[in-house]
Amino acid sequence: MKLTRWQKPESWNVSPWRRVNSFRDEVDNLFNLAFGRLANLNPGNGQEAQLLEGWFPAVDVYEDKDNLLVKAELPGLRKEDVEIGFQNGYLTLSGERKQEQKHEDAETYRTERWQGRFHRTISLPCRVDADKIKATYTEGVLTVTLPKAEEAKAKQIPITVS
Repeated sequence: MKLTRWQKPESWNVSPWRRVNSFRDEVDNLFNLAFGRLANLNPGNGQEAQLLEGWFPAVDVYEDKDNLLVKAELPGLRKEDVEIGFQNGYLTLSGERKQEQKHEDAETYRTERWQGRFHRTISLPCRVDADKIKATYTEGVLTVTLPKAEEAKAKQIPITVS
């Protein structure tokens, strides 16, 4: 589950629609967390305990005047294990972290590193130019750069004196 730092309401310079989109993302993540793993649950292999915890990479979304930047933590994955999709204003990150090796002759004392499939869908706050989206993967961090569409960029409007 994602924790958000508290901010004073008077310091929010975000439109109400953007806050609604953010709330919708949080509700989607909650439902994915609780119900998304049901389809992949195999009784008897220890996954029952992971049902309400899930494996979702941490994601940050930044916006500047020209781009949206999405950064996702995916340590231990190869770029071949990650898929990126974009459709109708939603960025989708999915992939799989595979088990490194089995320890059949050892008793497991603690397992905290998640494995298996993950799927994150992020609604974007503005239109982007889909043909110019780029992704890089460095030291376990995926960075997706989504250039804003021209109509989404802020425009300076000159004032004329009459």
